[in-house]
Amino acid sequence: MASQDELNFQDFLPLMAEKLTGDGLIEELCNGFRLLMDSDKGVITFESLKKNSALMGMQQLSDDDICTMIQEGDFDGDGALSQMEFCVLMFRLSPELMGQSQFLLEEALEQSTPWL
Repeated sequence: MASQDELNFQDFLPLMAEKLTGDGLIEELCNGFRLLMDSDKGVITFESLKKNSALMGMQQLSDDDICTMIQEGDFDGDGALSQMEFCVLMFRLSPELMGQSQFLLEEALEQSTPWL
């Protein structure tokens, strides 16, 4: 059980969203994806998540935890997470941020398409 002093992912992602623009948050999620992915395959696999999460100090993840994460985010059923699947999973793991996602999407669209 986590202590009150520890931040978990559900606490951390909304804090990041408050500090970053919509584009900045997506960029950080993409950076996280690149850290966890199998560089040869361009997706997050069980093996790459296990190896790279340990390098990031998350060695407490069990094989079952890793399998569950992959399965929960794997929309196309290929056994791996694409960048889009990973980003969607990160939003889904943070219910508070899900409520803000429409705002972040609109903000990102406004910044990328100034003619609207």
